[in-house]
Amino acid sequence: MSDELFNELEGRLNSLINVVSELKLENDRLKKENSRLHEERVGFKARIDAILKKLEGV
Repeated sequence: MSDELFNELEGRLNSLINVVSELKLENDRLKKENSRLHEERVGFKARIDAILKKLEGV
């Protein structure tokens, strides 16, 4: 009986380790995506500010 419990525990631990690894990969991917979106937003803001300055001169 105890072998069965240890095998089940080992299986669950392996599953949890796999889930944690997948979550770390997803977290890294999302960090990169967030950084890309932030840079894109900064670029759009700069372009909008430039357009607004041009309109102020009209």
